[in-house]
Amino acid sequence: MRVKRLTWFILMMGLLTVSAQTFAHHGAQAYDQQTKVTLKGTVTSFEWTNPHSEIHLDVSDDKGNVVQWNFETQPPNVLVHAGWTKDSLKTGDQVTIIGNPAKNGAPVGIVQKVILANGQELMPNPR
Repeated sequence: MRVKRLTWFILMMGLLTVSAQTFAHHGAQAYDQQTKVTLKGTVTSFEWTNPHSEIHLDVSDDKGNVVQWNFETQPPNVLVHAGWTKDSLKTGDQVTIIGNPAKNGAPVGIVQKVILANGQELMPNPR
């Protein structure tokens, strides 16, 4: 009887662990994959972190108001294979980001491409 309970307990703990990881990762569902935005702005920070690196960008709208955008990209282990380093983007850099915006209209998105001031293109995935 004890072996049966222990087996059941281990099985349930395993299922809970797997299901928690499945629900924790949202993927790209929050972003409008049919729409692309191209925004030119100033990097305010670049977070080289897991589970997703993030680029914070100040963008001036057509009225001169600054809108703070947050772009999600791949984790460092993927970016490294695509040619990025933790120093690829620095505070104050002028960049153009092409990405998919949030479906809810918030100033957030997921990166498709970053174009540096010198014209160099950074892609979030290895080619």
